[in-house]
Parts: sequence; C-alpha cells; structure tokens
Amino acid sequence: MTLLCVVFAAAAATVLWYTRRDDTMKLGTLCWLYWGASLMWLVDAVFAYAELGAAYFTPDPAEMLNDFFLGLSAIALGLVIWLAVLLVKDPKGVIRAALHKE
Repeated sequence: MTLLCVVFAAAAATVLWYTRRDDTMKLGTLCWLYWGASLMWLVDAVFAYAELGAAYFTPDPAEMLNDFFLGLSAIALGLVIWLAVLLVKDPKGVIRAALHKE
C-alpha cells in the first residue's frame, strides 16, 4: 500500500513536471524525491515477499491501514522537503523581494 501511494504521487508529479516544462517551481526535484521513494519501497516489497511468500499478498486490514498512513507520511515528507528547496532557491524571487521591501 505504501508503494502504491508513493508511485501514484510520483506519477502525478511527473505529469505536472511534464506539462510545465519551464520548471520554475522545481517540480523535477519533487519527481526525483517521489521516484526515489518508490524505488525504496519497491526494494522493501521484494524483500518482504522473499520473506513472507504468498502471505505478502493477504495483509490484515490494520496492516493495510498502517501502510496507507506510512505512504501518506512519505508523501507529506516529500512535500516538506520540496517546499524547503523552494524556500531556499526562491525561483520567483518572492522572498527576496519581501526582504528587500522592508
């Protein structure tokens, strides 16, 4: 479930990045964050399947809910990192203009 959440976020970020090719909002960074997390969760799923076997595909509902919340947390962390990059890089100069205004 975690893998699915992050893959959907990565696909959505990639579509946004592809439609806005100017990359002023650093959407490429967001894509890299989510695709990297997707790769991490894919490796985790492969090792969990190797350990659990067929039981990997029949999780408990509570376990699925925990995985879903973990996926949402990974998406939120990616957004926080992306926002920090935006604040540091300031691609549109909004923060710089506000600081020089005062």
